[in-house]
Amino acid sequence: MNDSTEKRIYRAAIYVRLSKEDGDKEESDSIVNQKELVRGFLADKPDITICAEYVDDGYSGADFDRPDFKRMVREIEAGRIDCVIVKDLSRFGRNFVETGRYIDQIFPAIGIRFIAINDHYDSINGRNSSDKILIPFKNLINDAYCRDISIKIRSQLEIKRKKGDFIGSFAVYGYRKDPKDRHRLVVDDYAADVVRDIFRWKLEGASQQRIADRLNDRGELSPAEYKRSCGLQYKSGFQVNSRTGWSAATVNRILRNETYIGTLVQGKRTTPNHKVKRTVKRPSGEWSRVENSHPAIIEREDFLAVERMLLQDTRVAPGEEEAYLLSGLVFCGDCGQNMVRNNVRKKGRTYVYYMCGNNRTNKVCTSHRINGAVLEKTVFLSLKQHIENIADMGRILDCIETLPLCRNEVRKADAQLVKKQEEIRRYHRLKVSLYESLEDGLINKAEYLELKAVYDARLQEAQAAEGRAREEMEGLLQNRSSNVRWIEQFKKYRNLPELTRHIAVMLIERIEVYEDCRVEIRFQYQDSYERALALIENVNRLAAPAEALFGKEAM
Repeated sequence: MNDSTEKRIYRAAIYVRLSKEDGDKEESDSIVNQKELVRGFLADKPDITICAEYVDDGYSGADFDRPDFKRMVREIEAGRIDCVIVKDLSRFGRNFVETGRYIDQIFPAIGIRFIAINDHYDSINGRNSSDKILIPFKNLINDAYCRDISIKIRSQLEIKRKKGDFIGSFAVYGYRKDPKDRHRLVVDDYAADVVRDIFRWKLEGASQQRIADRLNDRGELSPAEYKRSCGLQYKSGFQVNSRTGWSAATVNRILRNETYIGTLVQGKRTTPNHKVKRTVKRPSGEWSRVENSHPAIIEREDFLAVERMLLQDTRVAPGEEEAYLLSGLVFCGDCGQNMVRNNVRKKGRTYVYYMCGNNRTNKVCTSHRINGAVLEKTVFLSLKQHIENIADMGRILDCIETLPLCRNEVRKADAQLVKKQEEIRRYHRLKVSLYESLEDGLINKAEYLELKAVYDARLQEAQAAEGRAREEMEGLLQNRSSNVRWIEQFKKYRNLPELTRHIAVMLIERIEVYEDCRVEIRFQYQDSYERALALIENVNRLAAPAEALFGKEAM
């Protein structure tokens, strides 16, 4: 350039960026310090004029989908900026491919001067041989750093999830973060009462839409609006309108959320890698699930009953606010299809009956028709009798647990378990001793392998026996701990005045109707009931010889 030529003045944009991934470099790389460094650098550069400053605070350098960076690019495309200045290459970006594409292709093609101060790079000077090696190498190092930080962060988050630490940005509706420990959830009493109402209404037979309508009529703030009313900067991917109300989808998400029974489920979604921000759903087997991590709002039995209802055909009939008493519980005993509820008017009166759904739609099965009132009365009386049977069973089981016979069974199982565990330790010691004998030259390799195979086989047998002993022990102890839970679930409905929708879904699993109007009912906890019957029969069988020899007083 000769002296008569007017020196070019560059219209520059200062670009600064900072993200959490920068860790202990946060102070030196702070937004303020980056700006001061760039301004200091330009103090003796009269050919560069600062036109704008662009700041992306809290954004990763792994991709270029950053608001202020994109705003800067639009200004460049409009011709208002022809120079970009950054503190160093890592502030511009940590994606090796994209950073290189801007520096080597995009900026040179449109005549943009690019300056990275700490890397001593200015594109106006051209690239010397060292730049051609160092600049891509530094970009590669920045990319590797970002990937390494991403791996460490993912690992730390996974550890926290497995410990039961809550790592979400916002607590689930019904909870709030503990002010003393942001990784713990505590109950939000007001919202928790709304959640309890939702579950109660569902158990009573209300549809999700009807529950949403009730909440809207009552003036309850939706979860998103409630969070914002508490001062939280909350945004939801489900939000459509500026102010959201309750919807059937919102209610459905609450009804399916295990958080309300004290189980923390996290890690449902992830990103493929540190460069791709699009989230993908992980298989349920990879989710982190920690039980009893926080106080429950909903009883587990109520939650499970609602889950069963959501899987059943419990659609609310037109014009009705709630599902019918036995909706979703009645099935054809022969083909397994849902029984359909029908109304018939005759001589001014309405009669209700159930019939097989297959017969109604395609005549594949017979009708299995049964009067609705008769069915409901049969179910009610059967349930009352079942509750009384369980109450009697509970008293018997309480007595059984006090018998020396039962206590002896537990002691025997415990002794067997201890014996097998000692046997396993002995074989481990023998294997160690065998290896030492090989090292000391007391036995050769062939002898070592032969004896090792024998010890391995015996060790596997002992481990299998230990597993069986442990299962037996756990089974005996489980009988003691679980008896109270399921028995009490039925006993609290003794002296039942009438059958309600809530009680039906809590205590009945399935009702089957056969062609001859025979009705079979499978109650909840049927397996526990049958195990308890077997236990009582087994104890009676074992106790009979002792009673014959020593009399009842001995027992």
